[in-house]
Amino acid sequence: MLSFNTGSSLAELIDLFRAYAKQETIGELRGTGRWLAWGAIGGVSVLLGLLFVLVGVLRLLQSTLFEGSRGLSWAPYFIVLLLTIALVVFSQSRSRKPFLFTNRSK
Repeated sequence: MLSFNTGSSLAELIDLFRAYAKQETIGELRGTGRWLAWGAIGGVSVLLGLLFVLVGVLRLLQSTLFEGSRGLSWAPYFIVLLLTIALVVFSQSRSRKPFLFTNRSK
């Protein structure tokens, strides 16, 4: 049992507290950093890919379906906007993990 009367026991208590604090914080922060880094890389990759696809769809609509119509020049932009909104709603509905550590054993 630890006694607060001797200096060595107090030093042991401080060392024990420091070891516990490092164990519980540094490991968790490293895992969080990796999780955030891979999430950011994946998010930017998906964003760029979808941006190129949506611009391609816009150009396809402009060059094929709405090539000669002057009155409906806004229609391809509207269609791509609706497609973008549908993709955002779909991706939000598929997000199932709102927290970093949800299945942690206690």
